[in-house]
Amino acid sequence: MASFNKLKNVLMLAFDWILYGAGVAGHCRVTVTQPRFQQADSSMNSVSLTCTFSTSGCSSSQPEVLWFRFLTNTHQDLCTPGCTDHQKYKVYSSKNNTSLEIKDLTVDDSAVYICGIAFLDSESPLSKKTGDGTVLTVTEKQHSNGKLISMIIVSSLMFLYSSAVLTSFMVYKKKMFPPTQNVALNQNMLNNLQKINSGRKVFQAIAQELQKQRYAQHCQQRDDLDDDTVYQNR
Repeated sequence: MASFNKLKNVLMLAFDWILYGAGVAGHCRVTVTQPRFQQADSSMNSVSLTCTFSTSGCSSSQPEVLWFRFLTNTHQDLCTPGCTDHQKYKVYSSKNNTSLEIKDLTVDDSAVYICGIAFLDSESPLSKKTGDGTVLTVTEKQHSNGKLISMIIVSSLMFLYSSAVLTSFMVYKKKMFPPTQNVALNQNMLNNLQKINSGRKVFQAIAQELQKQRYAQHCQQRDDLDDDTVYQNR
């Protein structure tokens, strides 16, 4: 961090030297704001770093927009204001915003990117200001991890779906056949079976009694027939 601050101070001196010139406004004040961190995947191909600024007491002219990059121990002039590599870097500016587009992303693009704003028509030292820098971290492509995450998500959704179906079935079963109703149903079935068994016993008893009466009548008729035969023989 100490080396970074030292390099930033050196950059500020170089920045002032680049933008030094005669000015007419002496009370111009510029404030620059940048996001501290930003992460990108190399599969994105490009990324845009944003920078916002506000002014006070400055002229209505458009300010100069510059972009620098800090590596481990050195800094590079990317766009001051023209970009050193127009295929790699491109600057977009509006009223109070500017952005740096970085194309063909690789892990080597990981660095600290600093935005600078300056009003060339002002002598005020506050009319030339840089932001605190955005730490850009570019990671490798994660296709395999993406597939693994997709499989985990799909498996989780299938598990949740199966659990929901099973739960719905159990709730439906309980609503259609509550425990009290099942007990009453079983008791009614038992009572009906007992009644059927009792009816069978009564029917069997009646059948046996009728069979006995028929047998008795048959025997009586046979005795009477024998008696008539004996009487005739006499």
